[in-house]
Amino acid sequence: MHDEGVATTERTILALPSVGPDPLTLDRARDAVVGYARGMRWLRFRSPGIPEGRWAQVPAFGWSRFDARPVGENLDADVLIGEGLHGRLDPAGWHAVHDALAALAPRVEALAARADGRPFWELPDEELSVLGEPGTVGALLRGIGEDAGSHAPHVLAALHHRRPDLVPHLTRTTRRTLLPHLEEGDSGVEAVVHRELRVNDVGFAALESAVAAELSGTAPTRLRLHDVLLWLATTLRFAHAEDEGRRLRSSRSSG
Repeated sequence: MHDEGVATTERTILALPSVGPDPLTLDRARDAVVGYARGMRWLRFRSPGIPEGRWAQVPAFGWSRFDARPVGENLDADVLIGEGLHGRLDPAGWHAVHDALAALAPRVEALAARADGRPFWELPDEELSVLGEPGTVGALLRGIGEDAGSHAPHVLAALHHRRPDLVPHLTRTTRRTLLPHLEEGDSGVEAVVHRELRVNDVGFAALESAVAAELSGTAPTRLRLHDVLLWLATTLRFAHAEDEGRRLRSSRSSG
């Protein structure tokens, strides 16, 4: 089913119940993602050389520490990627994430084999349904989430960064937001993400192109775009990111 993702040459609509009851236009979604990627905020800091302190602008969100980083060469780099999005870990937490990534590696390989080169949004619905289990993508993702450990957001961030077209990035906050949208037979909350991507296939294809045009050098997959929009809405940061994206676009146009 792709009929709910309405698109015309002038206007594209994203119907995302997990983000909110009102459809999103392409320009709002694009501005929010661009604001997430390029938006800045003020931070006041002190140092031995400047004991009185001063203001500095720093990235408002995690894009530069996560999305803009290359894929790591080993598990140590993967842990650093997770920290870039979700914050520093203490030594015990660092080792827990490292060990979880190592333990989950065979299951992630099985997941990739099951997908057989298909991105998450092109998988048939049966892959995210309990009716097709065991061995489905949905069952494998559910198991990965259950065994990600006490620092699951760090683990899933690292796994998504390695396979941005296959492994959804979920946090406790976004997972709870997706729960009310589960339908009978869903293998897990990943099925909700899959359904929204499938329904809005045309809209997300347009959003991918629009964001890639704005962010030269980086082209986030629609799986990451859904994650960003959901997280911004769930954490009440959507308006700030959208305003930042609109401001940045306006400043480029006026310049």
